[in-house]
Amino acid sequence: MEVHYELEGPEDAPVLVLSNSLGTTLEMWDDQAEVLRERFRLVRYDYRGHDGSPVPPGPYTIDDLGGDVLALLDRLGIDRFSFCGLSIGGMVGMWVASEVPGRVERLVLCCTSALLGPKETWTERAETAREHGVAVMEEMVLERWFTPRFRREHPEKVERVGRMLRETPAEGYAGCCEAIREMDLRGRLGRIKAPTLVIAAADDPSTPPEHGEAIRDAIPDARMIVVEDSAHLVNIEHPEEVTRAIMEHLTS
Repeated sequence: MEVHYELEGPEDAPVLVLSNSLGTTLEMWDDQAEVLRERFRLVRYDYRGHDGSPVPPGPYTIDDLGGDVLALLDRLGIDRFSFCGLSIGGMVGMWVASEVPGRVERLVLCCTSALLGPKETWTERAETAREHGVAVMEEMVLERWFTPRFRREHPEKVERVGRMLRETPAEGYAGCCEAIREMDLRGRLGRIKAPTLVIAAADDPSTPPEHGEAIRDAIPDARMIVVEDSAHLVNIEHPEEVTRAIMEHLTS
């Protein structure tokens, strides 16, 4: 699967892969990319079923999504890299870092989980997307992605993310929901060798801090920070704090 990607930053710099959340595009990382591309060779990409990438019929698996990014890196001739992912992007990051531990230099896992039930919820979301489109879930999803204060004070940023969500192909969204439904990465976490930073958001209803704590406790020597006054898309609600944390972890 040849997914859509963007490559930016100095050609001789260390490589950093940025992996976004379900129902968004690589633009989700724009705030971070502006800073990180000065120090890193950035690889941003869209999952299968999202934006510029192909939309094969679902269901997908985390193995599929992880295999897509490894295939992309192989095509680009990239052997060693660091990885930063949010939500399903963090799930892909855990899979990749446990599948090819010798290739991952450092790992950042934002607002994510190694096991995210109940399964019925993901089945219902997939069915809704296929029957009615992704747009019907926009209000519900954005309420979970951003705190009420952020939605009031930054409607233009919320609308930008809402557009990404509305324009996500129904089959792609559904296929990724089914990947999350069947995912259980808990048995893989002990195989991760890369120094790992877990970033959680204090007011995240989708992946509360206890999900991050479980990941931190299972990955050898991982550490964790909690960003206050933020919901799920912590990198958009608090871009400077998250960018600084990522940069410090990758360069320490």
